[in-house]
Amino acid sequence: MKHGRIAYNGAVHQVTEDNGHVRLADGRLLKEGDFQWLPPVEVGTVFALGLNYADHAKELAFKAPEVPLVFLKGPNTITGHKAQTRRPADATYMHYECELAVVIGKTGKNVAKADAMDIVAGYTVANDYAIRDYLENYYRPNLRVKNRDACTPLGPWLVDAADVPNPMALKLTTRVNGKTTQTGTTADMIFDIPTLIEYLSSFMTLNPGDVILTGTPEGLADVKAGDVIETEVEGVCCLVNSIVDDATYFAN
Repeated sequence: MKHGRIAYNGAVHQVTEDNGHVRLADGRLLKEGDFQWLPPVEVGTVFALGLNYADHAKELAFKAPEVPLVFLKGPNTITGHKAQTRRPADATYMHYECELAVVIGKTGKNVAKADAMDIVAGYTVANDYAIRDYLENYYRPNLRVKNRDACTPLGPWLVDAADVPNPMALKLTTRVNGKTTQTGTTADMIFDIPTLIEYLSSFMTLNPGDVILTGTPEGLADVKAGDVIETEVEGVCCLVNSIVDDATYFAN
């Protein structure tokens, strides 16, 4: 089942997907444009993986990490489906990152790999934009790269874990203005989902609503104001986002 959250008539509503339509809890179907998409869950801590695909590490001429390379993202970074993300005027290279996002559904501490999938609520899609100009070190991304406002669209749907029988065999695709620019598969992750959950829960408690962004494969490309970016994970959903310049972003 696919679950989402929207802002409609001055309130936040939990919705479900119904044959491509958005259904309110009272059964009413809404048309696109009559509401604002929100992230599909109330997001807690966001853990983001760097260099978790070997082909991506090679693309950037970096050695693949021997332990998970994880950094945290603030709540200001997360935005919803169909939202706008700013490309600063001084940026010369800003790229997307199509990622499978794992949403935690149960509290977990010291979770063994064999039990890790038991605490997963479901999956959604993230696009974790980065600006190369601000990058100091891929092994330690700085705040300007990964904690800018609205730099990480998430959604539109949370798909129940039971409806994704093998999250480690999903195709990832990015399209810029309708043209495919990135393809990959979650099978190529260096550290799979159970490994990441075991690692993170070994030193901190995972809570419902926490999100793990599992990294992106090779195929990055520069995006500019006016571009429409679609990041899609097979069997989960397709996330759409647009890039705007400073004047447009700050006028909204």
